[in-house]
Amino acid sequence: MELNLRPREECRFDAVSLGEIMLRLDPGEGRIRTARSFRAWEGGGEYNVIRGLHKCFGMNTAVITAFADNEVGKLMRDFIEQGGVSTDLIYWKKTDGIGRICRNGINFTERGFGIRGAVGCSDRANTAISQATPEDFDFDTIFGKLGVRWLHTGGIYAALSEQSCETVIAACQTAKKYGTVISYDLNYRPSMWSAIGGLEKAREVNREVAKYVDVMIGNEEDFTACLGFEIEGNDENLKELNLEGYKKMIGRAAETYPNFKVVATTLRTVKTATVNDWKAICWADGEIYQSKEYNGLEIMDRVGGGDSFASGLVYGLMTTGDAEKAVNYGAAHGALAMTTPGDTSMASLNEVEAIMGGAGARVKR
Repeated sequence: MELNLRPREECRFDAVSLGEIMLRLDPGEGRIRTARSFRAWEGGGEYNVIRGLHKCFGMNTAVITAFADNEVGKLMRDFIEQGGVSTDLIYWKKTDGIGRICRNGINFTERGFGIRGAVGCSDRANTAISQATPEDFDFDTIFGKLGVRWLHTGGIYAALSEQSCETVIAACQTAKKYGTVISYDLNYRPSMWSAIGGLEKAREVNREVAKYVDVMIGNEEDFTACLGFEIEGNDENLKELNLEGYKKMIGRAAETYPNFKVVATTLRTVKTATVNDWKAICWADGEIYQSKEYNGLEIMDRVGGGDSFASGLVYGLMTTGDAEKAVNYGAAHGALAMTTPGDTSMASLNEVEAIMGGAGARVKR
């Protein structure tokens, strides 16, 4: 497998993300509807990946996003800076003080426990990044003059608005022109696409983006909804995942888009909100590689687990070029991320590699 990464010395950033970053308000062990206090975090599908690449894996990263230029936007910048991710590429959009022109997104998230599933309630219409156009970001400077080895973006950002559809395509086209490797997480959310054309629009945009993608990430629903690939012999009544069907589906996706160097998906069996079976597979060079299985994984906060899988996968691909190692970095990092609160990872590289090597949960003193 050859990704043809740009030399590190030619690029200011190892990796950047393009997407929305929201203020997460978390009621802890309680419920949104009865909370009297919330803990504040930052989070977003594309951002979580790039933060993990810096915080856990030590890479030099930045975010391409937009905020309304107000106190909440500055709070978000402070969160990002605490995570060590560069804020130099943020576009600051003027607002009128009450959010009519633009605003910053908020995401209320409760974690779930046992038979009670996690619940998310987002408030993200009319945000600065949903209104941002390709002209608001100088992609030629970012990918050409500054230099970026890897771009990560995804379908959550693409689904925000007509403008974000145009912006994600423009970013991918420019990144590809300068030799930047592109990963994309399909992350299909039907409720988000419904306002701009539904399933038909999702397929139109994602099929266009797919032409530029080197590493495609998504689960069964993502590949079916966004790209039109069905799992053969799938039975919704089966309690176990149809692993062979997944493998065939990924192979068909790779045949349809010969630019895909890697196709990856997480495989999750939900037993309760706090106990899942977890593993991942990826396709590369005509072969399917499966990660170590984490059966009976106990979960504190599942939000961001898939994003942490993606950052581990990207790290493994960038540093080893070995798809089997990469999918194991991803699965281990995703598993660890779900043992701590918040959207983003609190794991270290040493912890990830220890879990990959079979380390247990004994006390470390």
